[in-house]
Amino acid sequence: MSSENQLSLFDNSNFQQKDLIPTDAKIPIPSGTYPSMTELAQHCNDCHRCGLGENRTHAVVGRGNLKALIMIVGEAPGQNEDETGLPFVGRSGQLLEKILASVELDTEKDVYISNINKCRPPNNRAPSTKEMAACKPYLFEQLRIVDPKIILLTGATAVKGLIGDKGAMGTIRGKWIEWEGRLCMPIFHPSYLLRNPSREVGAPKWLMWQDIQAVRAKFDEIRH
Repeated sequence: MSSENQLSLFDNSNFQQKDLIPTDAKIPIPSGTYPSMTELAQHCNDCHRCGLGENRTHAVVGRGNLKALIMIVGEAPGQNEDETGLPFVGRSGQLLEKILASVELDTEKDVYISNINKCRPPNNRAPSTKEMAACKPYLFEQLRIVDPKIILLTGATAVKGLIGDKGAMGTIRGKWIEWEGRLCMPIFHPSYLLRNPSREVGAPKWLMWQDIQAVRAKFDEIRH
C-alpha cells in the first residue's frame, strides 16, 4: 500500500486525535488539545486512562474562576466530591473556604480549585504514581487554560504529583518554589488540619495562618 493510500485511511474530517485520548494512557494529550474547560470536563467523564474511572460517579474537574491568579491543587476526590462532581466540598473543603476567607480570598473570584486526579481512589487512598501520571496531562491543560500565577499544592501527594518529590511537608510548606514560570507553595492539606486542630504557636493551623498571609501578600503584589 502506498504512503498516500495509508494516509487516506486517516483522512476523515470526523476523526480527531483527542477522540482516542480517554482510552489509553499511552496516548499523549498534547498542549492545546482542549479549547475550553467544558470540553476537558466532558473527556474526563469518559476517561479510562487508568482504572479509577471504572467506579466513579462523576469526574471531579474543578471549580472557581477560570481566569484566577491562584490555582489550588489537591490530591484526589473523596466521597462528597465524587457524588457532586466538585472538588473540596466536604469538611476539608469547608475548612479551605474558611482559610481563604480569613485573608479575603474568594473561591468564586480569586481562585480555581482542582486535583491531581479527577476520579476517586477506592477507600480514599492516595492515587498511585501510575494513576497520577495518567491523569496529569488533564491538569497541565487546566493550567494552560486558567494560566494562574500562583499554585497552592495541598499536601505531599499534590506536591509529588505536579512538581516532584521536594521533601517532607514539614520542611517545604510555606516556601515558594519556581516551577514552569509559576510560583508554587506547598501548604498543609485541610484534612491534616482537621486532624491537628491546635492553634498554638508552631502547630499546623498556626503555620497555615502564616502561609496564607504570605499567599495574600504575593497575590496583592502580582495583581498590582
